[in-house]
Amino acid sequence: MIRQLEWLSVLLLAALAAPSWAADLTGKWRVTIRAADAVITGKASLNQTSEKVTGWVGPDENDPIPVDGTIKGDKLTLKTHPQPGRTVAIDRCDLTVSSDRMAGTTDRDKAKIEFLRTKP
Repeated sequence: MIRQLEWLSVLLLAALAAPSWAADLTGKWRVTIRAADAVITGKASLNQTSEKVTGWVGPDENDPIPVDGTIKGDKLTLKTHPQPGRTVAIDRCDLTVSSDRMAGTTDRDKAKIEFLRTKP
């Protein structure tokens, strides 16, 4: 009986902790930025190790802009690192993460930005 109560306690603790586990952001994403006067589409590839996120974002994989960021709970902040002389649509964005979707705003004009996970 005590063993059963121990297992039940472990399962209950795991169920309570599950919502705090962040989705793994590693993978490929389709990106859409909606500003007042334009819609910009692109792609991203991200890698996540613990709370650290790295990768790239850009029009396609042949024109990448390095990014890095930190995820805490369901909040991700990404920052771009363009090469000198290159312009980018965003410098930083703050996103709310769900399993296959991230949405938020950019630092410029508070444009809406959305990342949708693509299938491999």
